[in-house]
Amino acid sequence: MGDNSPSEEEGRFHTVGEQLKAERERQALSLSDLATRTRVPMRHLDSIERSDFSALPGTTYTLGFTRSYASALGLDPAKFNNDLREELAQSGHKSYQAPTQNFEPADPSRVPSRTLAWTAAAIGVLLVAGYLIWRSSMLSDNAPVANIQAPQAVVSEKSGVSAATGEGAANATDTVVLTATGPVWVKIYDAGNKPLFESEMVEGDIYSVPKDARNPMIVTGRPNAIAVTVGGKAVPPLGAPERTIVDVGISAASLLARKPEPATDQSGDGTVPSVTPSQL
Repeated sequence: MGDNSPSEEEGRFHTVGEQLKAERERQALSLSDLATRTRVPMRHLDSIERSDFSALPGTTYTLGFTRSYASALGLDPAKFNNDLREELAQSGHKSYQAPTQNFEPADPSRVPSRTLAWTAAAIGVLLVAGYLIWRSSMLSDNAPVANIQAPQAVVSEKSGVSAATGEGAANATDTVVLTATGPVWVKIYDAGNKPLFESEMVEGDIYSVPKDARNPMIVTGRPNAIAVTVGGKAVPPLGAPERTIVDVGISAASLLARKPEPATDQSGDGTVPSVTPSQL
């Protein structure tokens, strides 16, 4: 067997998933080992091995996960991406193509400071609040509208964390509202992988998470382009700027239990490796 491809296995295994699984087992690695190396959820790696593409969050992410899987095994990621494209085409598999996003890891010397990132997020919340107040005043002459009290965001000089102020505190029964502060593709699904919402949102678009949804989760490549409120009160951003997040809970209970995410995630919880569509 060569250093970059399982040439002996290719004659016996036909799908990309079978080839990756065979090489993983040859190296005596478990799916848990690969999940730790790639920071891709183990259930997604298992779906790739079984060619169960319907259980994966879109073709772009499927290709990105497969690329990370192959790289972690020391294989040629470009070859496996090309093979997977052919496999998807031959099987007639059709999946939502996420809009092109720039997921390429930034040069560390050009990454803004954590305080600057949180400050930008707080400004975004204030802009959205101002827009909601303006829209309410414009519609008030034609039809009654809900009295929306915009959350006032403040930034702690010590921690740089944005928090909402106002009367009372949000609780787990409050409504969760996602507001786009710029172009952003999002997919929302429940614990059973049932799609709840999937669309390219533009600035000002609003989506209210159903209260009866069972552990709703989100996948998006631009979490910083989504302002989130629970019961009308702003909560910290869903993730670091321009970093893909997967399986991040967006129920009121999950959001209120979250701690502010660091600028660069080290735990592997809810984020996936950056993927550049041009490399797929």
